[in-house]
Order: sequence, then C-alpha cells, then structure tokens
Amino acid sequence: MISVYLKRKIAPRVANGHPWVFANEVERIDGDVQGGDVVELFSHDKKFIGKGYINPKSQILVRLLTRNRADVINEHYFLEGLRQCWDYRKKIGYTENCRLVFGEADGFPQLIVDKFNDYFVIQTLALGIDTWKPAIVNAINTIFEPKGIYERNDVPVRELEGLPQQKGFLSAPFDTQIIITENGLRFHVDIENGQKTGYFLDQQDNRKAIQHIVKDAEVLGAFTYTGTFEIHAAHYGAKSVLGLDISANAVAQANRNAELNGVQDRCRFETANAFDVLKQWGKEGKQYDVVMLDPPAFTKSRETIQKAITGYKEINLRGMKLIRPGGFLVTSSCTNLVGPELFLQIIEMAAKDARRKIRQVTFQTQAPDHPIIWGMENTQYLKFLVVQVQ
Repeated sequence: MISVYLKRKIAPRVANGHPWVFANEVERIDGDVQGGDVVELFSHDKKFIGKGYINPKSQILVRLLTRNRADVINEHYFLEGLRQCWDYRKKIGYTENCRLVFGEADGFPQLIVDKFNDYFVIQTLALGIDTWKPAIVNAINTIFEPKGIYERNDVPVRELEGLPQQKGFLSAPFDTQIIITENGLRFHVDIENGQKTGYFLDQQDNRKAIQHIVKDAEVLGAFTYTGTFEIHAAHYGAKSVLGLDISANAVAQANRNAELNGVQDRCRFETANAFDVLKQWGKEGKQYDVVMLDPPAFTKSRETIQKAITGYKEINLRGMKLIRPGGFLVTSSCTNLVGPELFLQIIEMAAKDARRKIRQVTFQTQAPDHPIIWGMENTQYLKFLVVQVQ
C-alpha cells in the first residue's frame, strides 16, 4: 500500500481526529499514486495514523476513513459501515426519512446518503468516495431492498476533485416525484430537480419547534423553498400564512404542498425577492405576529464571510421591523462558516439597529440524524433560533 508521511510541524487537527490532510502538510509519498487510491498515513517519525483515499488534484490530499490499521478497505467495509449508520439512526428514532450518511460525521468523508422512505439519494463529492460508489449502491440494496436509488452529483464542488457534475438513476428508473410524511404532514419531494437531494431533512425537528408560537397568528415566511415551515405553521393553527420565495418553481411546489395538506385556505405562497419586499413592507408599516426566515447560505468561502454577516444582519433587521411587539422571529443560518456565537451576535446587532428588545425562546442545531462531531466544525453548520421581539 502507498505510504504518505506528514511533515514534522502540522496543525494538531489531524492528530486530534479530523479526517482531512491538506497537500501542504505532506512531506513525501512512497509509491506511485493514482487518484482515488487508498493509502496509509504516517507521522513524520513513521507512526501509523490512519487509512484513507488520496487525490493529488485536490487541496485536501488525503481523507481518512479509519484509524484502525487492521481495517481492510473493501466492499465489506462499506457494507458494515452503512449498517452502523442505519443502526445509529434507528436508535435515535429516525427511520422513515433521514440522512443515513452524513459524510465526515459518519466516517465516510464527502458521502451523503438521504433516505426518503424507500428511496435513496446519493452524493459522492470526492474522488475517493466516488470510486466506491458501486460498493455503496450494493450496500444499500443489501440492507434496504429499496424501491429506487438516485445520484445527485450535479454540484460544483465535484469539479475541485476533477470529477464531472452528473445525476441519474443508480437503480432501475422510477418516478422521481415522490411524497414523504413529516410530523404528520405530507410533502412533495422532487428527487431529480429539487435543491440538494430534493428536501431539507435537517430542519425536521425545528419545524416542530414553532408549534405553540404560531397558534392564531398572522405568519410571514421568507425564503420558503417548498413551504415546509409555513405549512407546519398553518397545521399548528396559524390564522394566516404567507410564504415568499424568489423561485417560481419552488412557489408552485409550495402551493401544491399546501393543497396536499388541506391548508390552502390559510396558507399561500408568492414569488418575490424577500430582501426587497421586506424592506418595502417595513416602510409601509405592515405587521405580523411571526416572521420566519430560512435563507440560503450567504457564503461558501471565508473570503466572503463579511458579505454573509451583512446579509444575515440585514434580512433579520428587516424581519424584526415587521413583527408586532410580543411577536416572534424564527430564523436560521445554514453555513458552518458562521458559527453559533457569531450568528447570535449578528441577531443581537440586528435587534439593536431595529431598536427592538429580544428574548431567546430556543436555540437549536440540525436534527441528530446529521450528527455533530466535536472538533469538526463543518459538521455543525445549522443554527435555528426563535426569539420573542418586544
């Protein structure tokens, strides 16, 4: 097996359990390397660290799979690994719809597997894990006997690994327009063309957290995507719900979801730029009991972090100005580059600029089927906050 040796001076990240090894941390490689090969990683003084896949085209040269030298990386390794992932989800109560594999947090760097009842969606976002895609498909077939498996590798990050963007069936073709059940509600999921893998499972617990604050309330939702928060609000007894999204396709699907759950009389969606509309409505003095904001990540690189901070502050400021005294702001951030502490600081700054006092109701992260590993910042990415606005 090819051996990779680290430099003497490296960040303690790898020694402390992080699976990423950057190219500039490597002293030398013994052996003829092919992208996607499994290699052994050693410290500068030849102490074994772990095994993982290598890609000379990537800034992240090695991604570790295991720190156990006895482990043999083969098809059986992936079968047993996916079985462990499934056992964990069952133990914490996530069986019908769940993130079955959450990349580094489950020991499979850059692998995403989402389970939508009997259908599975896969993303293999690094060359090393893409090499093992047939083994992953076989493991899913062995453990679950699914109705269908679909590949959503139409993401730009694959190009950093020298991989093409692509999507398609990894099983016999099936109807990619499916319906799932969440918290007693039903939602259309577009596996083929929906965002990411078709549906955001990470907010499924947070959508329950609005249950009491929306009762008999006038609710405004922005960045609604397919309307899951808004339809939950209507289901939980909101007087009226209006959802806004810039995507006409998302709005059409959100309205279909409202009809599917019989709440279309109290819950409707419109195509609009939330930034512009919230600013205009603030000037007009419009008021709501609850404003819900679930924007996309405003940054995917540290170079544009200040832009993201400005964006999050501005949208939350505009949201707060639309809330009646004693009402509630429900707000989220889905980028790990804005950590929990920074996110709360942004909300505090927005409240001061809006001249509103806020009281924290709940502050949560993603659902536990997206596990967080301490020391791996990229595994803790979602922030979900409810505050009362005075």
